[in-house]
Amino acid sequence: MSASIKYSYIVLRYVHDTMTGEFVNVGVALHAPEAGYLGAICRTTYRRVSAAFPGLRREHFRAVMRHIQASFEQMGEQMGERLSAQPIVPDGRALQDIARSVLPADDSSLQWGPVGVGLASDPSQKLEALFDRMVMRHDEPPPTRVRRTDDDVWRNFKRDLEQRRLLRYFEPKTISVQDDEVRFEHAWKNGVWHCVEPVSFDMAAAENIKDKAHRLLGQLTSVRDTTENFRLYMLVARPGDDALMSAFESALSILQKMPCDMEIVHEDDHSALADRLAREVDGHVQQQGSLS
Repeated sequence: MSASIKYSYIVLRYVHDTMTGEFVNVGVALHAPEAGYLGAICRTTYRRVSAAFPGLRREHFRAVMRHIQASFEQMGEQMGERLSAQPIVPDGRALQDIARSVLPADDSSLQWGPVGVGLASDPSQKLEALFDRMVMRHDEPPPTRVRRTDDDVWRNFKRDLEQRRLLRYFEPKTISVQDDEVRFEHAWKNGVWHCVEPVSFDMAAAENIKDKAHRLLGQLTSVRDTTENFRLYMLVARPGDDALMSAFESALSILQKMPCDMEIVHEDDHSALADRLAREVDGHVQQQGSLS
C-alpha cells in the first residue's frame, strides 16, 4: 500500500456521568476511503471500566461493544466492494456521520469524541496501534504475561476474513430449543448455518482448561434437540505453557463429544479455514446468481 493513504479516526468514550464529564476510552473507529477501509476495535474486557465506575452493567457493556464493532466491520466490507465503482472523498466528517449511524448522539453513556486525521501505509495495522494507544495503554500492566482471550483468537481470524471480503456474510446466530439457547457471534448461512466459535485455552491451570471444555460441551448438549441445521467450527488456541498440553489434549477430547456437526480447527490452520469458507461462499453466491 502507498505510504500516503489518508485516514480519519474517532474514539468511543464511556461517560459514566454526563454531569461531571468523566470518561474512559473504550473503542476506536478508522476510515481510509482511498483504501476502501472502514473498521473499529472496541474493548470487550471491562476490568478498568468497572474499576473506575463500579455501577457498570458488565454483560450489557460487552454486548454493546461487540455490536458496534460488528456494525463497522459489515459496513467496511460493503465499502471495499463499492470502492472501484464509487470512490469516496476522504473527509473526517464522513466518519463522524458513519459513527453516528451506528451509535446516535444522545445522552447515553457511550459518546463519540472528535475526529482526528493522519497518514498510514496499512489502515488495519494503524487501527490496532490507535486502539493500543488510545484505549489499552492506561490499563494496569498484568503481573505475568498476557494470556490470549477468545476475542484475541477471533481478531486474528477476522483479518483473514477481511482480506477475502467475507466479513459481511457473517452475523450472530442463536441456536435454541424450548428452554435454552446458545448464541454464536460469527455465523453465515448457505442452507446450513456455519458457526465459527473462537476458543482460547491459553489459561493458567489445567483445571481451568478442562472446566472451559466441559462448559462448552454442556452448552451444546443443552440445545442438542434443536431443529436448526448448523455446523460448528471450534477455532482453538493452545496454552502458552507447554506443561499444560496434556490438559489441552483432554479438552479437545471433551469437545469431540459435542452432539452436533462439529470440527476442531487449530489456530495455526486459520488461513486454511478462511480459504475453505471463501470457496463455499463463492460457490453459494454463484449458485444464487444462476437461480435469479
